[in-house]
Amino acid sequence: MELRIFTEPQQGASYDTLLTVAKATEDLGFDAFFRSDHYAAMGGADGLPGPTDAWITLAGLARETKRIRLGTLVTAATFRLPGPLAIQVAQVDQMSGGRVELGLGSGWFADEHAAYGIPFPADKFARLEEQLAIITGLWSTKLGDTFDFDGKHYQLANSPALPKPVQDPVPVLIGGHGATRTPRLAAQYATEFNMPFASLADSAAQFERVRAAAVARGRRADDLVYSNALVACVGADDAEVARRAAAIGREVDELKANGLAGSPAEVVDKIGRYAEIGAQRIYLQILDLADLDHLELIADQVQGKI
Repeated sequence: MELRIFTEPQQGASYDTLLTVAKATEDLGFDAFFRSDHYAAMGGADGLPGPTDAWITLAGLARETKRIRLGTLVTAATFRLPGPLAIQVAQVDQMSGGRVELGLGSGWFADEHAAYGIPFPADKFARLEEQLAIITGLWSTKLGDTFDFDGKHYQLANSPALPKPVQDPVPVLIGGHGATRTPRLAAQYATEFNMPFASLADSAAQFERVRAAAVARGRRADDLVYSNALVACVGADDAEVARRAAAIGREVDELKANGLAGSPAEVVDKIGRYAEIGAQRIYLQILDLADLDHLELIADQVQGKI
């Protein structure tokens, strides 16, 4: 089981804060640093000092880290045109020496679109599907050849399909709870399927849908990596768990029911139950980015015991 650190910077984080967490991620032996792609805070957070752009952040981290994988969970297809996004991701992959992964989703948070003048179309899923076809098509086009695409939402003509990423292919992550279209897209384009913030039962059912869709597509079900994203709140004792839960505005019982919360032993046990249903990778949603002791505890008492 791989453990990855997953951050939500829209809730309030500067680039320097994210760099500190990314370096701790690397130093403590975690597999990867991922971040959300949002421009507005959610819930009661003030979001100060303001949003950071996902791919600008990852470009900076690409030059200031050496080992960890870097990616988005997930980039909103509504935020960027597919051609420029393919260029951005390929460039950051070059800047990192081939350590980038692209999580791509349709976009869902209407308020942040309104706040920053970003169109929020009704047919977001169809646009996502075209973006996946374009981005993977641009990257896979042979040097010297050109790429064309004539879709309902996007058209490309005589594209040189440059630059190329270091990795061939760049890992593509698709996730979500949708029972039909999401498994189909994952089977067609993804190297990893992620089930975010879901129970064991719901995750198991969705993993089976994706595995079946992969087989129907002519792939082996095990061609994909299966993962979960879950909020983390770990403490050496009950008091520390309660303190960390209060710091992120959550209740301990709710976190234990819906995330990875409690003592290290409790969290190791629950991770084991996700492994039993086929999860190979867990994204630990870390909401208090100032609490580096939390990462150290997880690295020492959880990561080495799974």
